Amino acid sequence: MTTDFPQHPDHLTNEWLTEVLGTPVSNFNIAFFSEGTGVMSWVMRLNIETPDGEPNSLIAKFPSPSEVNRDGANLYDMYEKEVKFYERYARDLAVEAPHCYFSAFDPETKGFVVLLEDLVEWEIGDQIKGCNLEEAKAVIRALARFHASGWQAEGFQGLPSHGGQQQIDGMTATYPIGWPVVLEQFGEEIPESIRLAAAQIPAHIADLLATMCQPPVCVTHADMRLDNIFFKDGGVTIVDWQSICTSAPEQDLAYFLTQSVPEAVRGQEDLVAFYHTELTQQGIDYDLEHCRQRYVVCALYLICYAVVIAGTLDLGNERGRKLGETIVKNTFRALLEIDAFSLIQS
Repeated sequence: MTTDFPQHPDHLTNEWLTEVLGTPVSNFNIAFFSEGTGVMSWVMRLNIETPDGEPNSLIAKFPSPSEVNRDGANLYDMYEKEVKFYERYARDLAVEAPHCYFSAFDPETKGFVVLLEDLVEWEIGDQIKGCNLEEAKAVIRALARFHASGWQAEGFQGLPSHGGQQQIDGMTATYPIGWPVVLEQFGEEIPESIRLAAAQIPAHIADLLATMCQPPVCVTHADMRLDNIFFKDGGVTIVDWQSICTSAPEQDLAYFLTQSVPEAVRGQEDLVAFYHTELTQQGIDYDLEHCRQRYVVCALYLICYAVVIAGTLDLGNERGRKLGETIVKNTFRALLEIDAFSLIQS
């Protein structure tokens, strides 16, 4: 990977943009987004002047300005993974993602930059607000197509398994740090009856991941939440490919349904069965009961995401705190719905 690229927005120049975009850039300005946009990366809009006006804006991503979040991203190689997605994998997966104009990662500094299509005509999801049933089903249809195209992950060499030692060690180490913070800040969302079981999750992470990552697996996004999903005319585009890996297909499904979809919407339809139908219509031979069982395993494991995000990351502002509260509330209500803690309670 090239290392000759700007690793901070202050290092952007007309000359560099001209070179990578292939059209003369006479001027540009950076529009920083409001609070709460981007957690693990620094995301901004570049308004640029070109002779034909195409593109007149794009999205730039750099390492997070928060040292805590940047260290977390580096722990899981998130910046490198996103660059690899656009350079190696995107063209072979049946998924809508923004066009990438340029991507690069420096293994020495851990710096990266990605220049992406600005989805100005699309509406971004809001994990705090949630979504309706029609939107949830649009996401699930997209997930089924995506998973089918990367089924068994054949042809996607270099993708790590989500069940690798790095993931086990990282979650086992950070969950105990985040758990007391979550209890202190969002304890009203966690019923007393399951607090003891939830505190014991680190002892079960390796086993849960081993179950999740048994075949069949597929290419997974692994950060499938509404803040990473854009909607337009019944279709969806998915961004933020910093966690791409191989895992159970139910990982993406469970993360989306348990942490982004409101309880009232989940109750309107059997969305696991809907996903299974969409997946098998793509030609995948897969047992519904096995899908349901792994969904519960994935949902329980993904409590780690809720605790680590809400309890250890620098969410930095009021929206960030509200996001943490929403994630915790949605997660524990969803886990109670499916009796997930019975997997680890004797």
